[in-house]
Amino acid sequence: MGVFSQEGYQLRLEWGPEGVGALRDCDVLVIVDVLSFTTSVDLVVGNGGQVRPSRWRPESGRTLRPASLVEEIGLVELPSPNGSNLCFLAAETGAHVLAACLRNATAVARRAQELGKTIGVIPGGERWGLDILNEGPREFGPLRPCVEDYLGAGAVLAALAGKASPEARLAATAFRTTDVPAAVRGCGSGRELIENGHSADVDLAVRINVSTAAPVLVDGVLR
Repeated sequence: MGVFSQEGYQLRLEWGPEGVGALRDCDVLVIVDVLSFTTSVDLVVGNGGQVRPSRWRPESGRTLRPASLVEEIGLVELPSPNGSNLCFLAAETGAHVLAACLRNATAVARRAQELGKTIGVIPGGERWGLDILNEGPREFGPLRPCVEDYLGAGAVLAALAGKASPEARLAATAFRTTDVPAAVRGCGSGRELIENGHSADVDLAVRINVSTAAPVLVDGVLR
């Protein structure tokens, strides 16, 4: 990927599946999908459970509801069109793979620096044309960079030490200088959930550094 691998920097950021490919030489890859895969993972692992990411299929019709996982314990299979798929792709690079959200950003950053020197943070983003709340699932469209994942990635990067690429540094700055809960609630993704009756999911997602869970993917399971 040449310059797009952000070679020469310890802390890097790139978006989505293509970002995983660009940063595939990192020791650690941190997946961020705030609404709602990695928030759901944090809730399950924080309660002593484990999560098996699974391939999301449009015909399944199943969506993630973090509010339904507050007391979940055991092994949970969670499909997701973004975060779960990114975990699969990241695992194929041979890097250590972690799942981060706003709730556990500092804990994940600490664990990431224990695992490696070069850390790539991958905000998942959303997909245009994918509407799982109103009209039913449709085919994936192009990547839509989204506020919540950019700020979630910035929260992780703000807690990391090392030489940061411009991409990573700007995300950390955005996190430090933004009213994060207000931004997430007011952005398109947050409004979509709130207007469809899922404000409890957003309320759980915008709590910053309330969790010490640092889920690591081991043998296909986040624990």
